[in-house]
Amino acid sequence: MADRSIEDLLRELAPRVLAVVARKYRDFDTAEDAVQEALLAAHLHWPADGLPDSPEAWLIATASRRLINMWRGDDARRRREEQDWTPVTATAADESAADRDDTLQLLFMCTHAALTSSSAIALTLRAVGGLTTAEIAAAFLVPEATMGQRISRAKQRIHASGEPFRLPSGADWRPRLDAVLHVLYLIFSEGYASSGGGELVRTDLSKEAIRLAREVHRLLPHEPEVAGLLALMLLNDARRDARTGPHGELIPLPEQDRARWDRAAIAEGVELVSAALRQRAVGPYQLQAAIAAVHDEAAAAAETDWPQILALYGVLERIQPNPMVTLNRAVALAMVDGPRAGLKVLDTLDGPLAGHHRLAAVRGHLLEMAGDRPGAIEQLRAAAVGTPSAPELRYLLTEIARLRDGD
Repeated sequence: MADRSIEDLLRELAPRVLAVVARKYRDFDTAEDAVQEALLAAHLHWPADGLPDSPEAWLIATASRRLINMWRGDDARRRREEQDWTPVTATAADESAADRDDTLQLLFMCTHAALTSSSAIALTLRAVGGLTTAEIAAAFLVPEATMGQRISRAKQRIHASGEPFRLPSGADWRPRLDAVLHVLYLIFSEGYASSGGGELVRTDLSKEAIRLAREVHRLLPHEPEVAGLLALMLLNDARRDARTGPHGELIPLPEQDRARWDRAAIAEGVELVSAALRQRAVGPYQLQAAIAAVHDEAAAAAETDWPQILALYGVLERIQPNPMVTLNRAVALAMVDGPRAGLKVLDTLDGPLAGHHRLAAVRGHLLEMAGDRPGAIEQLRAAAVGTPSAPELRYLLTEIARLRDGD
């Protein structure tokens, strides 16, 4: 098997192996280190020796031996070893049901309430996504050492909390599921529109978020917000290839070549959100997915059903008040009732979004629609100063030049 295929296999198996080892030994921190060592051993031996009959069982057994060795070398853990250790029966690769449960438990553990959002995302990417510390550091645009410390602190907080390795029950279930979905949403959002740096999209992050969302949906197929989140990711990611030009430049939605949109992803997303909405338990992810579906189903930008989008944003704003939702509703309102109506809504955001580059960018766009070219240029300049994204900066400068030249 080629090295690249082995790497892909290890990435797929890593969260399942970690989930099994952490559950068996009830020590997330040490289990994570032991699994990393087992993965490293696999990297070293498998290319030369060939794959074992059950790669997953091999990794579990190797990680278990490493973990026990760590305990034996640590006096503070010796008593726990004597009390809790039981031999691991390696799980066969085809015993998938138990593994899926473990993966879900791992996801819930990584979104512990004691962690900040950034720590939860980093720990989820490391423990469940199988990304290296260097890869996660690159995604967050921080030094690898900084990310290593952040992940280490997150593990210590979970360890100190005494969190049992099990799914939450009773009243704890719903808020923890919400936290899991929120972390996956943040991972996807960072991949879909990178918050900084030279690239508009981080495909590695968005793909990983979709993979994890598929896993949660496979385990919880009747949860409408899980289906809604997966649909939202698929419907937005379907436009990925058309969102950038040959040099990485940003191409706004109305100007995208819709022939480059992924129709299979759109069909899957539409089916998912349609089924979720039929359960009559509407939530924010379903509504956002429905909005994305309306955009994706329009044959051309001019055929977009803006009244339906405006109505959906109105419902979303009622159940999840948020300045960014209001910002998007202002755009939809402008498309339905004209730019002056949208600009009035933007005036209500001068407090909550003061100085935010997205408010300035949208205001500039609506001012251009209203025929106020100088006002539009002024707002786009403010947006250009504030954006941390290099592709977005280049797009805004191009727009300013276009308006200045009178095109």
